[in-house]
Amino acid sequence: MITKIWSGDNKLYWLLIPFSIIYGIVVFIRKAMYKLRIFKSWKAPVPVIIVGNLSVGGNGKTPVVVYLVEQLLARGYRVGVVSRGYGGKSSSYPVIVTNDTPAHIVGDEPVLVYQRTGVPFAVAPKRSDAVKALLTRYPIDIIITDDGLQHYSLKRDIEIVVVDGKRDFGNGWYLPAGPMRESISRLNHIDYLIINGESNKAYTNAYSMELVPNEAINLLTKERKPISQLANICAMAGIGDPNRFFTMLKKQHVDLVNTVSYMDHQSYSKEQLLKLANPSQILLMTEKDAVKCEEFAQSNWWYLPINAVLPAQFIENLLDKIN
Repeated sequence: MITKIWSGDNKLYWLLIPFSIIYGIVVFIRKAMYKLRIFKSWKAPVPVIIVGNLSVGGNGKTPVVVYLVEQLLARGYRVGVVSRGYGGKSSSYPVIVTNDTPAHIVGDEPVLVYQRTGVPFAVAPKRSDAVKALLTRYPIDIIITDDGLQHYSLKRDIEIVVVDGKRDFGNGWYLPAGPMRESISRLNHIDYLIINGESNKAYTNAYSMELVPNEAINLLTKERKPISQLANICAMAGIGDPNRFFTMLKKQHVDLVNTVSYMDHQSYSKEQLLKLANPSQILLMTEKDAVKCEEFAQSNWWYLPINAVLPAQFIENLLDKIN
């Protein structure tokens, strides 16, 4: 229902417009407080790159963060990553992510990024606290924040906005009538715009991103296989847009017998997932889901990592801006 309302297909969003106007006024006042320096912003001693979006929901930010980390590491930069840790429930902050940090403490995305990249990662609702925690423990050249475009208490050197090309900005209204955290005019003030997939709209100075599947990995044994070698697959996804994952699998012509969608950042239990696939079938999930299922993984459970692919010119332009 909410997807149809935010897309404009369901006209019930008109009933929510008064609340969206209030939300927009609050956003305007809050930004004005930072511009007038009534609210203070902290400037880190190293460059800070924000990877965020203007709308709620999964737009592909985390694959972009992984891409940036890998590209910067390959060029000799020492990188740290921070996040609010959405969905995490730690009793104290900041939290430094380690190999033993569970997803329910810091959120699924921090665990995913840390496992993929191994770079220092800190989580705190106040991202400046997370940055300070990293800088006091590690030699770091660049900080990347996973989300946080609207977190103005942390100054930033580069802003990257990721947009889902399929959903775009929906009906364009602020929450709750629409999906917007900020107005579309905010695009006039960012450094880079990345479009995840094909878009029906034309944006200036935008880079197209493709999400490409990697080899499937067994949760229990860590065995790797091309996705084409798996058969009798039941797929599950608890991400912003589960259908994007299922569509990707269909394009790979996998033997897909069933699909199950969950809410973004969904928590799972062993009993819940055992019902999805019998032992003769493969239960295939996203990497984001897998980090929450490792403790009770079964031998027929696999996950599919994805890689963000962007034009080479993007990272070169970004490095020129940093330097």
